[in-house]
Amino acid sequence: MKNLKGTLLSAGALMALTFTACTADKAEQLTASGLNPAKFDTIVAGDTVKLYTLKNQKGMEVCITNYGARVVSLMVPNNGDSLTDVVLGFDNIAQYMDTQHTPTDYGSSVGRYANRINMGKFTLDSIDYQLKQNDKHGGRDHCLHGGGDTGWMNRVYKAEQVDGQTLKLTIVAEDGENGFPGNVTATTTYKVTDDCTLDITWEATTDKPTIINQTNHNYYNLNGNFEEKGTDMILYVNADYFTESDDSYMPTGKILPVERTPMDFRQPHAVGDSIYSSYYQTQNAHGYDHNWCLNTYKDGKGDDTQVCASLYSPKTGIFMEMFTNEPGVQVYSGNFQGVGGEEKIVRKLGKHYPQHVSVCLESQKYPDSPNHPEWASPVLRPGEKYYSHAAYKFSIK
Repeated sequence: MKNLKGTLLSAGALMALTFTACTADKAEQLTASGLNPAKFDTIVAGDTVKLYTLKNQKGMEVCITNYGARVVSLMVPNNGDSLTDVVLGFDNIAQYMDTQHTPTDYGSSVGRYANRINMGKFTLDSIDYQLKQNDKHGGRDHCLHGGGDTGWMNRVYKAEQVDGQTLKLTIVAEDGENGFPGNVTATTTYKVTDDCTLDITWEATTDKPTIINQTNHNYYNLNGNFEEKGTDMILYVNADYFTESDDSYMPTGKILPVERTPMDFRQPHAVGDSIYSSYYQTQNAHGYDHNWCLNTYKDGKGDDTQVCASLYSPKTGIFMEMFTNEPGVQVYSGNFQGVGGEEKIVRKLGKHYPQHVSVCLESQKYPDSPNHPEWASPVLRPGEKYYSHAAYKFSIK
């Protein structure tokens, strides 16, 4: 019996060791943000979809899927000597692809034209174009984010992981896609630098005159708790003016001063200080969903060495500074999160998001700029190269 007991103990120990090893192997497959890369493996129309991970020496980790060139998680250091995921999203590819039940632009590289174009119409070189209309508000129907569920955010990009800190994603869009002219080849390059910056560059070429306006659509919550409103985050926007919008979120063409309005973030303050004001612009949008005219853009050129905006969490100490060469930044305060049934949708790691849980800071040409020749032009012609740059630097304040 003694020998049998010893044998049983040895077998039990072996089973325990085997279980521990299997558990460790399974744990090693998870990202620092808790994502299982296997849940992002799929094939779409013959193209392979995967989850890619970028890291720097300080532990900052960015997980990106080539489906829509989307940032799925973004882990940055906090004031508690640990890491915090600061972007909203899903933890599986199925929900990103389900445009009927869980439509979203979370983390995407938006193209071919970010933001709205009035009634989906514009004229270029005396040719009238009608784009897909996918955004109904105020009795009007605009083209939003290149066509939404049939735009680039729901296309598979060809991925090239250049190194452990750089991912290059390429898409080829055909002439006539969602009504846009020109065969376009576009790249989005994500890079994680050693100073904890998420650096993003967009480049594109075309064989026919067209319009291009790309951006990243991360929804930022620096507090580390996606089940609570993010209105206590401190926002700064380096802008003296903004573009007025009507009740369909379309610019009226007027550029108004932020002075003495809830649109003034030249002195950093909490988003919640003014988001619920009676001001007609925040009332129309149910919060912020507006374009600010950046002071860092002058004489047709943007200075991406100057801070154009920042966001700060007093809870985690995470401070995010934004830089861009573009003339505008769209500030969106998650007005449609957690309303109209959205509060029932299960997001990343089982979380439910409330309204105003996050803030988006989207670099861009002004909305509807194809119909406003007085604004910075989004036109790209054959032989030219589109170039746009945005960077988000994280530190502890």
